[in-house]
Amino acid sequence: MFGFFKDKFNNLKQAVSNTATALVSSVTSTIEKEEEFSEFVLDEMEEKLISADLGVGYAAQLVDNLRDQTTIKPADVKNYLKEEFSKTLRDAGNTELNVQDGLNIYFICGVNGVGKTTLIGKLAYKFKNSGKKVLIAAGDTFRAAAEEQLDIWSKRAGADIVRRDKADPASVVYEAIEKAKAENFDVILVDTAGRLQNKFNLMEELKKIKSVIDKKAPDSLRECMLVLDANTGQNGLQQARVFTDAVNLTSVALTKLDGSAKGAIILAVAKELKLPVKLVGVGEKMEDLKEFNPQEFIEALFE
Repeated sequence: MFGFFKDKFNNLKQAVSNTATALVSSVTSTIEKEEEFSEFVLDEMEEKLISADLGVGYAAQLVDNLRDQTTIKPADVKNYLKEEFSKTLRDAGNTELNVQDGLNIYFICGVNGVGKTTLIGKLAYKFKNSGKKVLIAAGDTFRAAAEEQLDIWSKRAGADIVRRDKADPASVVYEAIEKAKAENFDVILVDTAGRLQNKFNLMEELKKIKSVIDKKAPDSLRECMLVLDANTGQNGLQQARVFTDAVNLTSVALTKLDGSAKGAIILAVAKELKLPVKLVGVGEKMEDLKEFNPQEFIEALFE
């Protein structure tokens, strides 16, 4: 693990303030004043958790745990949620980005518009600043704008790029791996298309790219990372299911967390898909990509 991912969030509390209001304050403020958990109180709690984008199943489970028990009172609901959310994030797995000696390949996927290109640029910048030799593989070959944007980001980050407009994305990744091996690169960041409207073709394309990586560099794939926009809320869960079917996802990066009231998607994905969030974007600057720290996130939510 490299030091640059240990950047402290100076503004984490601010970044999650809207989520904290939607997920914690709105749920606890009225309920903790009640004497007992009546059906009315429990129904209200479940509604508020669902509207905060926690997910129907997860919200129902949290509320069901409170039925027919006497140890937890409404006054304890804040601590109860804090412990449950902490456990959910722990159970999802290690949140540290997998970085090892030798060649490290990061397969980045997600629907168009979630901020994949920007995240790749910022990640390239961070690796470059830690002394790594970085190569970007422009695998979204049918969207010229995506490649242009990636080219700009690669120059800004000081990374090399392999791009072939309109070429087969798998062939671009193949070429990137050849180049990385020949020129001793430490990191390949693979961009991919995200055209969900043609789901079958997209999934086949992603599987083909994954197959090339498995054959050409079987021990180098460190992460299959799904990029989600924090503002998509429950749609993010559906996106995660689709990409999980195509490639074996290992982690999630959450963009645009600052200002979003739907940051509970972090918990929903962790609970349902057992995928840890490893990176979060909290602004426009190169430095505004941070390693996700579950403990800090929970503390900021419940302050």
